[in-house]
Amino acid sequence: MLRILLSNDDGVTAPGIQTLAATLRKHYHVQVVAPDRNRSGASNSLTLDRPLRINTLKNGDMAVQEGTPTDCVYLGVNNLVRPRPDIVVSGINCGPNLGDDVIYSGTVAAAMEGRHLGLPALAVSLNGEEHYETAAEVTLRLLTMLQAFPLRAGNILNINVPDIPIEQIKGFRVTRCGSRCAAEEVYALEDPKGSMLYWIGPPGEKHDAGPDTDFAAVEEGFVSITPLQVDLTAYKAQELINDWLKKVGDIGEC
Repeated sequence: MLRILLSNDDGVTAPGIQTLAATLRKHYHVQVVAPDRNRSGASNSLTLDRPLRINTLKNGDMAVQEGTPTDCVYLGVNNLVRPRPDIVVSGINCGPNLGDDVIYSGTVAAAMEGRHLGLPALAVSLNGEEHYETAAEVTLRLLTMLQAFPLRAGNILNINVPDIPIEQIKGFRVTRCGSRCAAEEVYALEDPKGSMLYWIGPPGEKHDAGPDTDFAAVEEGFVSITPLQVDLTAYKAQELINDWLKKVGDIGEC
């Protein structure tokens, strides 16, 4: 039986992860290891300045106290889940992870840590907060497909599901990340003692939402599948930078 390490960034009791766990447990062995609270936007942060504690809930789910999504997957794969899991699934996130969102997303980061540790990984997000059952059914179908025909590409699959009933889903579409305009809004408020408080504002508006992007697929009722890679090297820029170093000569000589 497939052994799944299930994590997220919304917290161990969030409806997305609990709906997905209930669906997958009908078919697979699932161990939840997730943050004890909402850690959205934590990206790939890893806790190195203090020890981490585990609280095991009555249903067997494990909550990492003040842990990040990356902490959860790191601990789960390397210590908490035995035998070692076969795959890491992260989600279902409340809200999409489209375009530039993947840079900040704790949901994507959890999947990325799983891939970094040598396991196949899925990050699953719902473009809303209503039809979690749709995203759970989509995830189940993808896992069934992966078992029948394993992928050897070594990528993370970033899955974004429209927030509609499953019968209205038009199918799957392989996409690229779109992009947003830069986020610039900050909410500022003075507290009663005269100190300023600041909140990060909403993400920027869509900038590149072309027909082959994740934005377009979800908007049109398709499940978006975007392959992501851990290697961030910009290989096409290497020759350009080599040429630049030759031009600047000994200006930057060490």
